[in-house]
Amino acid sequence: MSVAVVGAAECDLGRTGRSAQHLLAQGVGRALDDAGLSPCDVDGLATTGLGRFPATQLADQLGIRPAWTDSTAAGGAVFEMYVARAAQAIEAGQCSVVVIAYASNQRSARSRSIGGAYDPATPEAQFEQPYQPLWPLSYYALLAQRYLHTYALDRSDLASIAVRARAYARLNPAAFRYAEPPLTVDDVLGAPMVSSPLGVLDCCLVTDGGGAIVLTSAARARHLRREPVLVLGYGEAVTHSAMASPDDLLATGAAEAGARAYARAALGPADVDVAQIYDAATVSVPLALEQLGFCAPGEGTAFTGVPVNTTGGGLSYCHPGQLGVLLLVEAVRQLRGECGARQVAGARTALVHGIGGIGSSHATVLLGVRP
Repeated sequence: MSVAVVGAAECDLGRTGRSAQHLLAQGVGRALDDAGLSPCDVDGLATTGLGRFPATQLADQLGIRPAWTDSTAAGGAVFEMYVARAAQAIEAGQCSVVVIAYASNQRSARSRSIGGAYDPATPEAQFEQPYQPLWPLSYYALLAQRYLHTYALDRSDLASIAVRARAYARLNPAAFRYAEPPLTVDDVLGAPMVSSPLGVLDCCLVTDGGGAIVLTSAARARHLRREPVLVLGYGEAVTHSAMASPDDLLATGAAEAGARAYARAALGPADVDVAQIYDAATVSVPLALEQLGFCAPGEGTAFTGVPVNTTGGGLSYCHPGQLGVLLLVEAVRQLRGECGARQVAGARTALVHGIGGIGSSHATVLLGVRP
């Protein structure tokens, strides 16, 4: 049995004035409508970030009694992990229609918090907290500093990632930066410093937002409203919690997650038409492109072989604490040819790569439509 995504939608984005629970229900409702389904068709739920028992809470709100749920917490990569779990559950007959959803009202709530208080008993406390890093941006700054040093690059190379993200956002009416002028490299370099070498424009937005996707068997998908987008492959890897742990900050779990997804799909980087990569900071994109095999180490900032983050990404489109579900929504829309001015012509295969924590968890999903 193969599995397909049959519905995809965003909730309201930006600064909504809505509660996170309202946005979550909104995203689920829109995705089900996109699929031509209703809550009573849903018997599987995967969500995180809201309350102590997120899936239970969402099931209660929707008025359903699911046969399968998942509330694994692994940061921004978890939604790509949910795709794997959902596909396996559908193939095993545990459930037939799964909704993967997330929403946050961080901007309206004037907060970056999506979890509990920092645990002083963790290994990070002993080796890292005495230096009072900004979590997670100081950690991404360490990654960026090592990346620039290793490949003899400078901040202007990373700035080009933000420039490209803004260019896509200006083609996306839903993007937070849609109506703003184009960025230049000088704009990025001149923005206030957050944690060297990352300035404000190297770092993701803080917005409300979220969305949902709906999965079912490919056989059932053929009778629904939208063209099915098939789940071709998936893979994941977890590498560390504390930044003091990895032997090499540039050898990320993306290489392992990507390799597993490619192997399952019997595809490689050359088969990918469009990529959606989690961009909590500018350095995330080139490093992931390199680790996923699109280009050689050190060449990611200049790589333009595959369109990347066609919404504008976390840098210019939306970042509601966790971006992973919206990467999936955009990949589905690209493969269905629904993206208007930002549409990648002829896109048949998409790679989605989620990154959680401080590069701690990685998950890759490959999606495709039939020729």
